[in-house]
This record gives sequence, structure tokens and C-alpha cells, in this order.
Amino acid sequence: MNRIALVEDHERMASLIVRGLLPAGIATDVFHTLESAWRPLIERDYGMVIVDRGLPGGDGLDLVRRLRAAGRLTPCLMLTARDALRDRVDGLEAGADDYLPKPFAMEELLARVRALLRRTPSLQSTELAHGGLRIAPEAGCMAFGGKVVTLSHAELQMIVCLVRAKGQTVRRHSLEQAAWGLMDAVTPNAFDVAMHRLRKKLAAVGCDLALVNTRGHGFALRTTDVAD
Repeated sequence: MNRIALVEDHERMASLIVRGLLPAGIATDVFHTLESAWRPLIERDYGMVIVDRGLPGGDGLDLVRRLRAAGRLTPCLMLTARDALRDRVDGLEAGADDYLPKPFAMEELLARVRALLRRTPSLQSTELAHGGLRIAPEAGCMAFGGKVVTLSHAELQMIVCLVRAKGQTVRRHSLEQAAWGLMDAVTPNAFDVAMHRLRKKLAAVGCDLALVNTRGHGFALRTTDVAD
């Protein structure tokens, strides 16, 4: 199932969009403010993000600009009650990929979401690396030296977060949300099993990085002699 992000402060609108996309196999994590959306959008590989312009704390375009400045190419669809040509131009110039004025038909939103999701594999084909460990998100695998292992979806999302952190600690809650999203309940056992499998797979490829658990803080991918 595809997973996207929605930044929309109107709860009823957000609920309608979530319910409208789910039958098409598109799961949605909802954020109601710019700041609550920022860290997840940086840490996770969403297929795309739908952003409302009028949000608490600022214009949704500011979020798109920040994402592009940070090098994130996640496709962005802007939603807005504004329909002036200048507003549409501003959105596209800020780095948005598409622009849909309110009110809109759910069928049109779904068509635009699907179109942007089709762009995602090419945008996420860049390999990630840290300490000799290489992650290929589009292939769902990681490699060290000449050895390669495949990863489940949860394992892939967790290791991507840890590799991007470059040895810094990532909170357990952030790893859970990356792997299972905001809408799914995660049992402690599911997280522990995924972490155990990741440790086994790192050992299987001979990686000299370890998943270090700092109690009360989170996890980091690093050599065991490096401290926070």
C-alpha cells in the first residue's frame, strides 16, 4: 500500500481525504500544523505530500520551500481556497508539483495523487549510504561489501531513518512512525521483532556498524565505541 502525508488543519476535510484515498490503496498520515509535519517529512519516504496553504503557523508554501532547500524531492500537491493565477504560479515556483483549488471533486484529487505517485520511484532511486552500508530503497535491500540482503517494508523504513541520521540517535517513536505510519497501532513486540531482524541482517552482510540502544533516548546506527 502506498503511504502519503497530508498537512491539513481542517479535521473534517482531512478525514474526507483519508477515507477517499484508502479504497484506492493509499494510506495517509495526517498532520495539522507545519511544524508537526516537518520532521516526519524529512525522516520518512512518503510517496508524496498534500499540503494546504492556509495552516496554523504559516503558509503551506513555506513547508514546500523548506523541503526543497533540504534536498527532499517528495512530490507535493498544494490544496488551497485561492484560485488566482498568481497563487498558482507562486505554488509552482516554490517547488510544488501540482495545484488543486478548493472545492474539488474527490475523483480529481485521486487522479492527481496517482499521477504524482507514479513519479516517486525515479525520485527515490538515489542510494543512501553510511559507514560503508548502502541502502537501495527502490530495490528494498541493503548491502555491505559484496553482500546484499532484502528488507521488509518496516525494516527498510527504519534503516533509512537510521542511515539518514548518520550515527545520531533516532527516537523509538520516530522509527515506529516511519515503519508503520501514524494511523496504525504498533505493538511493542512488532517493533522488537523488526529491530531483531535488522540486527541479524546487518550481521549477515558483515557490517561493522551496530544498532545501539540508548535507554530512554532511542537507537543509532554506529560503531559501538562512539558516544552521543
